[in-house]
Amino acid sequence: MTELIIPAIISCVVAFFTVFFTTPYLIKFLHKRNLAVQDVNKKDHVMIVRPGGPSIIAGIIVSEFILYGFLQMNEILAIIITSFIAFLIGYVDDRKVMGGWFKPLALIFAAAPIIFFGAYDSNLSFPLFGTVQIPALYLGLIIFMIPITGNTINSIDVLNGVASGFMIIASFSLSIALFILQNYEMAIVSLPLGFVALAFYKYHKIPSKIFPGDSGALALGGMYGAIAIIGHVEIIAAIALLPAVINSFLFLSSMKRIVEHRQIKGKPVEHTEDFKLKATKDKTAPITLVRLILAAGPLSEKQVGYAIFKLAIFSGILAIITAFMTRLVI
Repeated sequence: MTELIIPAIISCVVAFFTVFFTTPYLIKFLHKRNLAVQDVNKKDHVMIVRPGGPSIIAGIIVSEFILYGFLQMNEILAIIITSFIAFLIGYVDDRKVMGGWFKPLALIFAAAPIIFFGAYDSNLSFPLFGTVQIPALYLGLIIFMIPITGNTINSIDVLNGVASGFMIIASFSLSIALFILQNYEMAIVSLPLGFVALAFYKYHKIPSKIFPGDSGALALGGMYGAIAIIGHVEIIAAIALLPAVINSFLFLSSMKRIVEHRQIKGKPVEHTEDFKLKATKDKTAPITLVRLILAAGPLSEKQVGYAIFKLAIFSGILAIITAFMTRLVI
């Protein structure tokens, strides 16, 4: 364990400062290229540049390659490649709005490196009940988990700072769970994800200077899913991600089909005269987590974001408790 301290510190510092220092340059570059979208939740006609994916993936790749230099684990290569493929898929969607099925289907290919490197264990661990061996079914789980985690993080990217802030909470909860399960190497490998999200949050929080875009959200979600599979903490990872999972479920169940958010005509949120957010009465609009939060009455964008973060913290605590329960039967 002690020999992992130095690699952990170096990779986390590099992950944070790579994103922290490259994002301002990325913002200037995107401004020059006029790659900006309107922030619809601001009263004035505010334009925010996107995507922030390049700085996010840079932080992931550089920090994980440093860890690979120390640990020489093929699992790290699988995480790097999976995250990068997820980023590329998102970047395509950033530049051109693709159909609703594009990202879920394309992200299946992002799971391929995990299978190619054999960076998985087909045993699925449940709290209290122990381990279940599902060799054939587990390959299906790998194929579907990366699209699920990638699109889940992408779907929660609806307000300033929410996607990056949510990922800070979820990823650090997952790292703590891995430490509890004494999977120290994977715990160290997972830590840079939280620091990448933390650095990006500096520029993504209210008022945002940059949006992560699909490329940033899918890179974060793809890496999270890869860590969950390779670290054998699939159930725990899903619990930590529960608010975002519920958001995706509500959206899909209300729309009854997979559709790109930017192609939806009915919006789940409207604005009051003082530009607070309120739940829409439009029956054609999708049901989302934000819409449910606003059901009690109008709130500011910051208040809605904090409500989501509270749910994320609660889910993170549940994930950590689940790790302790899983540890009892290992």
